[in-house]
Amino acid sequence: MNDSLIDLVAALSQSGELLADTESNLRTWISGGFLSDVSVDSLRELLLAKNAEELNNRFYKNIAFGTGGLRGRTIGSTATAAEKGDMDTTGIPSSPGVGSNMLNEYTVAKATIGLFEYARKYLEKKTPGERPKLVIAHDVRHFSRYFCELSASIWSRRGGDAFIFDGPRSTPQLSFSVRSLGATCGVVITASHNPPHDNGYKAYFEDGGQLVPPNDQGVIEEVNSVSLEGLSEFLAVDLSGVTALGSEEDDEYVASVVETVIDRSAFADSDLKVVFTPIHGTGAVSTIPALEELGLEALTVEEQMVQDSNFPTVKSPNPENVEALEMAIQLSESTSADILLGTDPDCDRMGVAVKGSDGKMVLVTGNQIGAMLADYRIRKLKSMGWIPESGTDAAALIKTFVTSPLQDAIAKGHGIKTINTLTGFKWIGEKLHQYEQTLKSAYAASEGKTIDYDALSQKERSALLQKYSTFYVFGGEESYGYLPTDSVRDKDGNAASVIFCELVASLKKEGRTILEYLDSLYLEHGYFLESLGQIVYEGAIGAAKIARILESYRSSPPTRFDGAAVSRFTDFGVETVVDPDGKEIPKQDLYFLELENGYRYAVRGSGTEPKIKFYLFGNESVSDASALESTKAETRSNLESLKEAILDDARARSEG
Repeated sequence: MNDSLIDLVAALSQSGELLADTESNLRTWISGGFLSDVSVDSLRELLLAKNAEELNNRFYKNIAFGTGGLRGRTIGSTATAAEKGDMDTTGIPSSPGVGSNMLNEYTVAKATIGLFEYARKYLEKKTPGERPKLVIAHDVRHFSRYFCELSASIWSRRGGDAFIFDGPRSTPQLSFSVRSLGATCGVVITASHNPPHDNGYKAYFEDGGQLVPPNDQGVIEEVNSVSLEGLSEFLAVDLSGVTALGSEEDDEYVASVVETVIDRSAFADSDLKVVFTPIHGTGAVSTIPALEELGLEALTVEEQMVQDSNFPTVKSPNPENVEALEMAIQLSESTSADILLGTDPDCDRMGVAVKGSDGKMVLVTGNQIGAMLADYRIRKLKSMGWIPESGTDAAALIKTFVTSPLQDAIAKGHGIKTINTLTGFKWIGEKLHQYEQTLKSAYAASEGKTIDYDALSQKERSALLQKYSTFYVFGGEESYGYLPTDSVRDKDGNAASVIFCELVASLKKEGRTILEYLDSLYLEHGYFLESLGQIVYEGAIGAAKIARILESYRSSPPTRFDGAAVSRFTDFGVETVVDPDGKEIPKQDLYFLELENGYRYAVRGSGTEPKIKFYLFGNESVSDASALESTKAETRSNLESLKEAILDDARARSEG
């Protein structure tokens, strides 16, 4: 039977339509002896149909276990009859798509075996005899529960302890639970806000943060060394050795979310009216209970409270897009709500709209949300005596390089340091781990005893971190991800929701609005505007175009845009860049360009989607309040013109 498939591969290859790597990977998978009947039938259907484009997209490479894990299609662009099952009537596919570049039972099994082997060897050196412990969470996507149970089954059968929740949970709860349960590793099955056809496998280590060096490379090596031929014995799910987590884990996490609020009195008599939507995802599991604990009863978009892997009411379940929040906007305006909150499927991101002076809802960008939360929290921490009024170098705001420089200006104005990291919240999580470890070591050396970090209250942590290490006041990234405290080591849409409510409630009691508050920051620090340009290039051909753009920036950097010369070009892939803590930034294909007029932009390929991104930053000084609106309009026009020039240049570079 498999011989006939090999013959079909050979015939299609002779036509010249199959890429060489596609043919090689197809032969390996077909002859490996691990494919299910559904997978074999699917390959036969695609080969008989001579669908070389689909086969190339599925097999032109092996899906890479990157530093964050796996992410990709679990449903093919052309799903086969066997994979679809009753999908045309139910909307739910029967089986994951077969392919070396797909997220399916085979690539998930390979990842889990590799992660287990790394954890086992790590513990052998650290605490011999200890069994590797894994906590797994999943969101609402196609096959998320199946991949969760499959991973838990494999971990248990390999000799480890596996823990799973009884249903979908958010990514930040997984990060919290890794720490609370003392696990060696964590995994969340999610593709964040990607389209419905995608899914992912996101890996965490014992600190509750995503994998970073040296653990990331160690895990990657173990995953890559797993033989496909040995997978078949692990593909039957057996949960007899897996532990189901109870409600106490949910309660502990919700309590930690509530604790991120600095001033609970802000909610008293605030009469804050909130609309919330999880956009068919996991957000309501923890955000609603946390808001209720704070005395807020949010109005919800009932149609989007239904956990649905197809996200039927939106084009994309991304809370930074106005379309995804349209139903929430309608509800907000009809009920005269003060704010609306929307979270993505795994609830690590949060989007916001606020009531404008005309009663219409106004979207607030991720950069603006982060700036306002940072300023508010620093002011509150000062007023409560947690940090000195004059500021301190022992307190830090942590953000990514591609997040608004307004936040750098805010931190500088408050007298605290700013740490910029590479894109990806794992680098912020790494900083938090380093600050924790520095405190533990310094405390032990000074006091002659160890400290139970997780048992400390936030106030106790702030004092000790400022004495022995660095206290984290806030962090975030432009892509709608924020983290108020270090109890979680990834961005947290649940915590972001409650602290944004705290900010709005506090302002409302003062008779101020969010938009007025934002303008006050511009008047104090200057007007800052950001824009994101991106080009999507799908499949194998698209990947080559993205690679050409990135390579050409290194070999032939741009020298002028929109009449302004490039005054500085920073190549993070080859240059040595050191942060204020003295830590060298890891090498990455990220480019930062500054123009002689003060405008800036960054270029990077997305690590999770088939696109290349351009992050643009414009800023102008503001003489007084009367000049603010004209300054906004001028900056917006300048930035849009620059973006078009950059995108046109990139398209030309993509063709070589």
